[in-house]
Amino acid sequence: MKVLITDEISQEGLQPLLDDPRITVDVQLGLPVAKLHEIIGGYDAIITRSGTRVDPPLIDHAERLKIIARAGVGIDNVDVEYASNKGIIVVNAPFGNTNSAAEHTLALLLTLCRNITLANPSLKSGEWKRAPFTGHELKGRTLGIIGLGKVGGRVALRAKAFEMEVLVHDPYIAEKRAEDFGVKLVPLEDIIRYADVISVHTPLNDETRGMIGTEHFAGMKNGVIVINCARGGIIDEAAMLAALDSGKVLGAGFDVFSEEPPASELVKQLIAHPRMVVTPHLGANTFEAQKNVAVDVSRELVNYLDGRPMENAVNIPRFDPDLMDHMRPFMGLVSQMGDFLSQLAPANPEKIIFTYNGKLARYDCAPLTVCGLAALLNRHTEVEVNMVNARLVARTMGMVVEEVRTTETESFSNLVTLAVHTPEGKRTIAGTLFEGKVKIVKMRDFHTDFTPEPHMLVISYEDRPGLIGKIGTILGEENVNIGNMNLGRRAKAGEAMVVFSIDSPASEDVVARLAEATQASFLKQVHMASVS
Repeated sequence: MKVLITDEISQEGLQPLLDDPRITVDVQLGLPVAKLHEIIGGYDAIITRSGTRVDPPLIDHAERLKIIARAGVGIDNVDVEYASNKGIIVVNAPFGNTNSAAEHTLALLLTLCRNITLANPSLKSGEWKRAPFTGHELKGRTLGIIGLGKVGGRVALRAKAFEMEVLVHDPYIAEKRAEDFGVKLVPLEDIIRYADVISVHTPLNDETRGMIGTEHFAGMKNGVIVINCARGGIIDEAAMLAALDSGKVLGAGFDVFSEEPPASELVKQLIAHPRMVVTPHLGANTFEAQKNVAVDVSRELVNYLDGRPMENAVNIPRFDPDLMDHMRPFMGLVSQMGDFLSQLAPANPEKIIFTYNGKLARYDCAPLTVCGLAALLNRHTEVEVNMVNARLVARTMGMVVEEVRTTETESFSNLVTLAVHTPEGKRTIAGTLFEGKVKIVKMRDFHTDFTPEPHMLVISYEDRPGLIGKIGTILGEENVNIGNMNLGRRAKAGEAMVVFSIDSPASEDVVARLAEATQASFLKQVHMASVS
């Protein structure tokens, strides 16, 4: 295997490649794009950081390329979809910098509490002042961690070593994981209300963007400290600046920003605030972290040569062609079911059971299980979840995954059922293929018959005359067109579940109006990224 390295990579971390006689390593830094296009066709793998754009033109020139390895977490510089279409595996190193990021979180926190950034220049200027820099101890204070992933977990352990009380909010982990860390799993409202220090450790996506805003700052303790070493944009920066100006927040430590480097006046003002301690995205910038990510991607290349699973692949590797041809339609089914259920199920899943009924159960259904598991988890983790690493991610999150197969079936030749068990109860969804189309035929104990579409509403309420009309009126007044509707109920005037497909997303105000009009016991808007 010939490997091209185009960015600065820790030489020590490349040792697994250098020690393998099957691998030839060629380091060529700072190549012009034209030259890179000229030579890439002679390589089987490329290792980059953020300095090389692995885009379609480069991939088109890479006739032999089998692996793209990003020595770091982010893969913004890699066109993963295009690489996948070409059958090229993309791997990254999502865990190599976790310790570095956790330590940087504590570094910002301690710097704030002990006024180090203020005392240091004062003393260097020749002053000897102590009273203005009186600080705060961490012992006995309550730390609220949002996101108990790899970094959040390490921050929790270190905070406990400082004798802090630790509260954690993470709706996508099991309670057992929190117990393993000796911390208490609580709703976000409790973090906001009780924490003396709040630190975020979530991925940045549609769900987490701006998740800490003006209304959250209003509910925090006076003198709270806020830390963000995760991703810029998780904390609303305008609300953060206002909270600092008002004195609500004692101080904040940010390593990440919505703009890097900063361009807008808002971000520049936030960075310049006297009670902000800031660093230019240094969370992963330690020699140890750079070595670790290099080791991680090097080992993945060796795993590929040895035919072993690649745990950090961010796209789906190809299965046995004969099995794939048979399973592909059902992989689409279970993926849509997992994506749908992930948006409806209660927080903190403990167990996920995949049940296969009918002719399908005669085959090895493991590819279906990992595909559905990836769809269930992928919205809620800081790591890209795929068919290779889905079981590992679930185990890390404290979940038990079970698979049941039986050729017995009542109504359908093939039926797939997903059941998610949580402390609040169980959520179940069942689906099948009808003339090649995905059909959801059961939700909880309601019989249904609908095909997932990009925008949907799921509503449960006590059935009463006129409610369907009210729902239609409210949606119509907001120019939200109903495409299809499926109603399930147990008995007349009993609990009903209705699923609408709508042509465009409904606003939060519309959802609130629907909840009030129907007195809904459950109402969720579902956005199906896997459906076009």
